[in-house]
Amino acid sequence: MEQTLKEAIEAAYKAIGKDPKKVIYKYPKKEKSKKLTTKDRKKLKKSVYCGPDKSFPCNDCKHVAIAKTYLARSKFSKATKEKIAACINRRAKELKCNVSKLAKAEVKTYITMDKDERKLYNSKIFNTTRKLVNSSFREEGADLDFLGCC
Repeated sequence: MEQTLKEAIEAAYKAIGKDPKKVIYKYPKKEKSKKLTTKDRKKLKKSVYCGPDKSFPCNDCKHVAIAKTYLARSKFSKATKEKIAACINRRAKELKCNVSKLAKAEVKTYITMDKDERKLYNSKIFNTTRKLVNSSFREEGADLDFLGCC
C-alpha cells in the first residue's frame, strides 16, 4: 500500500520527534500589485522613482520587474540608462525582490532613412534580393542567381 504525500510528511515529522499537528506550514505570499493611478503616483516618495520625471516607479517587486523590461525599450542616452539601471537594481535589493537578472543599460541604435532610401528598401527588387541572400545562408552550396530573378 502506497503512502500519500501527507502521510509521508507526517511519518517524517514523527521520525524526528515532532508532532505533525503542531507544524505550521508557511507558503510564500504571492505579491499583488495594483495598477498605479495618478493619485497613487503622487503619494509615492521621490526616492521610489528611478529615472527622470518619475518615469520608472519601483514601489514593489512587480514594478521593479516592469521597470527592467521597459528600460531596454526607452530612448534615454546610455549614461542616463546606466543611472536608471543602478537605481532599479538598488531598489530591487532594498525590496528583497527575487531577481534573476540585473537591469542593464543597453542602447539600441536605429537607422534612419530618407524618402529615397525607404522607397528602395520597400521595392520589389530589394525584397527579392534579400530573400535570395537569406536563402543562400540557410542552404549550403546555394548559388545566387541575380540574373534570372527579375
